[in-house]
Amino acid sequence: MACGLDPVAPEILAALAKVSVATLSSQLRKRGLCATFLRGVRALNPTSCRFVGEAYTLRFIPMREDISKTEVLSDPEYPPRKAIEAILPGQVLAVDCRGEDGAGVAGDILVHRLKLRGVAALVTDGAVRDAESLMAMEFPIFCKGAAAPPSLALHYGADLQRPIACGGTAIFPGDILVGDADGVVVLPRQLAGEIAGDSGEQEMLERFLKERIVAGVTTIGTYPPDARTVAEYRVWRLAHGSEAVG
Repeated sequence: MACGLDPVAPEILAALAKVSVATLSSQLRKRGLCATFLRGVRALNPTSCRFVGEAYTLRFIPMREDISKTEVLSDPEYPPRKAIEAILPGQVLAVDCRGEDGAGVAGDILVHRLKLRGVAALVTDGAVRDAESLMAMEFPIFCKGAAAPPSLALHYGADLQRPIACGGTAIFPGDILVGDADGVVVLPRQLAGEIAGDSGEQEMLERFLKERIVAGVTTIGTYPPDARTVAEYRVWRLAHGSEAVG
């Protein structure tokens, strides 16, 4: 758990893992939350990108020559180094790089360590190194791209477990992050359970609507559904009530 917060129930995380980022974004928008999708952050390996987990945050500031020295990498308290060993299994390492993608904030050695420790994903609005190796890993990585220079060429690790900006989006420690091939969305922790339930129902409805469209029904009155379609969905839903979403 993050910062003394109560853990999110495993069944909520399991439910969120079954629904898409697009559905979650729609549910957030219905609640007036529109700035929750990370912009410019894409899956490095789209075949291994689905994840859900609470955010463990790391913030970089611009480098400065008197402190951005290689010796700092040997300090176990240096935030980027401490994060690798302090983050808990199931959490997501969310990294604020101010959108700067000219230096890699992690390479294959550090990412292998994250994977071994059971971390759910790495999400950054910066770049990563050793991209060829990372793209072959079965580990979700979302970033702006690849860059060969090390992090200290542009960044200095400032702190851990503070609110950050990533991909133009605010992330607080303990927020729930969900990723798939569309990208990454941020769920306020207190809304996770409510959104999980409503998202599952939305995807059941969309499954029904998709079946109708594939069968040749016009989109008018179907998507979005009118009263008649909603009534037909309720009958269909009763017959499929025990089926899982996904």
